[in-house]
Amino acid sequence: MLRRAPTAPTPAARRARLLLIGVYALMGLMFSSWLARLPSVRAILGLSTAQLGVVLLLGALGALVAVLVSGAVHARLGSRRLFVASAVVISAGYLVIGLGPTFGAVGLLCVGVVVNGAGVALINLAMNVESARIERAFGRTVIPQFHAGFSAGAVLGSLGGAACSALDVPVEAQLATVAVLGLGWRLASVRAGLVLGDDETPAAQAEPGTDGGLRRSLHAWTEPRTLLIGLVAMAASLSEGSANNWLSLSVVDSFDRPEAVGGVVLGVFIASMTAVRVLGTRLIDRFGRVLVLRISGLVSLTGLALYGVAPNLPLAVVGVSAWGLGAALAVPIAIAAASDEPMRAAGRVAVVSSFSTIASLVAPPVIGLAAQALGARHALLLVCVALVAAVAVSGRVAPVAAVGARRVDVPVLVDAA
Repeated sequence: MLRRAPTAPTPAARRARLLLIGVYALMGLMFSSWLARLPSVRAILGLSTAQLGVVLLLGALGALVAVLVSGAVHARLGSRRLFVASAVVISAGYLVIGLGPTFGAVGLLCVGVVVNGAGVALINLAMNVESARIERAFGRTVIPQFHAGFSAGAVLGSLGGAACSALDVPVEAQLATVAVLGLGWRLASVRAGLVLGDDETPAAQAEPGTDGGLRRSLHAWTEPRTLLIGLVAMAASLSEGSANNWLSLSVVDSFDRPEAVGGVVLGVFIASMTAVRVLGTRLIDRFGRVLVLRISGLVSLTGLALYGVAPNLPLAVVGVSAWGLGAALAVPIAIAAASDEPMRAAGRVAVVSSFSTIASLVAPPVIGLAAQALGARHALLLVCVALVAAVAVSGRVAPVAAVGARRVDVPVLVDAA
């Protein structure tokens, strides 16, 4: 593996990195802050658990529709304008979500959830494209740090939502406050230099030899490498989403423990992921994407299998920790791999994001149906199939570069330090 002297990032790149970490943290905070108030929303609107599940499914469908066109939208607008537009959409959706409980209108809640989901899908693409651009500017791996920011924000949002609930803060007041603060935060970040360089690249401005950004974004769906990277992201999202939705409940049901213990075990999973995302960037630089992804997949697979068959809770917690450690870097690696060629990054990241969104849609109902027959803990073992598939195709995340009309594998360049 070749080595090179460390590349000193510019002040603009350093500033953009810090701003993007903050935007990722905001995303995690807003996501978990809203989910923490679901019991209140359900009670105010008199919804059953199944009805609330349908509402959340509508939001996921809105996100899926948006992510399928996000590559084309990015090709038209560029990252800066997409950041601004999606920030407005997200905050508008958040405000409408709050109006649902205020007026006792389930329809308003559904509209807000769909609008918010679409905005999140659009801004996710801009965030992922920008994270890849910043990583190239640094000359070393930094993408996992952004995902660590999301995890940290999610923890803060959960605590904030719990505090608002304990203090009897109305749902609409909490969501309105977060919506306004979130919009201001995102717009201020864009103004402060979140997007590196002049990224306003409409589809008409195409690289030589192509038919434009819109055509490139659609062509990404025909590329075998991109689709296999999407499979890696799908497996990782299926794994993480299944844990978020079912891990706590499976602990309660399988080991006859109170809800608080299930929450702590879920906390172990999230903490393990966060730690690796903070500290794992050097591993990717030193050993390369492929080896790290393969080892991560095997660790995650082993941990999940151990959790599924563990005879007691302490051993199950060990498995959960390994599951989280292995799950941490797969999505960041997939995003980096999809972004190797800057001119084609947006369309490919959109494809990879679509696979992740589909996994988020599929995970809760599929695991839930299997849990009826197998129990939640054993149903989670179905995720092992996806993890095996991801390990099998992990070689496709190897770095590539464009050389004329050809794509060639290139060695991973790492810092000498």
